Amino acid sequence: MGLFLFAFVFSYSRAAWLSLIMAAGVALLIRFHIRFRTIALFSVIFAGLLFSFWTTIWLKLEENKQESSTSFAQHISSMTNVRSDASNLERINRWKCALRMFEEKPFLGWGPGTYMFNYAPFQASYDRTIISTDFGDMGNAHSEYLGPLSESGLPGFLTVVAVFFLAFYTGIRVYRKATLTYHRTLVLALLTSLSSYFIHGLMNNFLERDKAAIPFWGFLAILVALDLYYQQKQNAPAN
Repeated sequence: MGLFLFAFVFSYSRAAWLSLIMAAGVALLIRFHIRFRTIALFSVIFAGLLFSFWTTIWLKLEENKQESSTSFAQHISSMTNVRSDASNLERINRWKCALRMFEEKPFLGWGPGTYMFNYAPFQASYDRTIISTDFGDMGNAHSEYLGPLSESGLPGFLTVVAVFFLAFYTGIRVYRKATLTYHRTLVLALLTSLSSYFIHGLMNNFLERDKAAIPFWGFLAILVALDLYYQQKQNAPAN
């Protein structure tokens, strides 16, 4: 754990820091059995407030001039810099490109894995940054949701959302069914880990790489195996 925390802190990955903190919140919601309707109600209220004050919030964000730094405090502060931080601005550029690509081919997209080869013409001059490129050699859409939306259209986007939703649905069902403390702890750890990636997926996408794909699909496989175990146990005839 100490080695993990050391690597986590000194990775200087702002998206990883944010996603793990939010995933811890998700774990608390599951651990204390907060009802879905309560979560949904607060989510709607939060979304309404965000929409109502979006202009004010955006203007406030534009006042932040702090860029990425080796100082932890300054590095965290740079998360909300949408004015001069090249990393943040380039992500916004890639997201806008994905949406423009989706608008042109909304049903079937441009083809799986082809975003980086097609997004360059969709860059607006006012969105380009000092790290923008036209050669498809600087990463992809930086979103686990917008990437499939541009590459596979609406069906691809809905498929990704369905996989993430079913992962949580299955995990919570197993968590409630589990009779062994070890299984409940394992499921909670798996859901926390997966939720950290679902959140991280808003800002990056790594599922095409083995280092992320193996634990991601492996965690889902464990949830499915536990779900089948408790289904078989429930359906087994009484002695």
